[in-house]
Amino acid sequence: MAAESSDVVQVSIPLPRSLDTRVFIRVATQAKAILLSLTTASHEESSSLRPMGSFVYALPDRFDQQQAIATTLFSAESSLEFTTRVAKLVARKTQLPVYVTNSISLESMGMGGTVEEEMEAFKGVAEAILSTLPKNVVPS
Repeated sequence: MAAESSDVVQVSIPLPRSLDTRVFIRVATQAKAILLSLTTASHEESSSLRPMGSFVYALPDRFDQQQAIATTLFSAESSLEFTTRVAKLVARKTQLPVYVTNSISLESMGMGGTVEEEMEAFKGVAEAILSTLPKNVVPS
């Protein structure tokens, strides 16, 4: 059995409205799937472990390319919705199955992670992910 080649890209972006917290993103692109890992860390938390967040699998809908289907593999209520939205977005944009694990904490944002702050963080994470994907993966 031959091992599949995998392109791995790791980036970090600042968490919006946060002083020193960064979002770390790891994108592993394989021939037939994408694996995303998302987490946050700050200087104060460098020695503590972050609990495991949600793990979601999403795949594009064969009959409607504007939709994606998602299944929760592991649920952590605080990160489930964010993880599902990221998984569906990437599956829809790439037309590939996507696995997303997410332990992002929005507590260090200015107001503790309001809806507006969560949407701002989602936009930043989505832009970072889509910009790191190889050009042959994201159709024009």
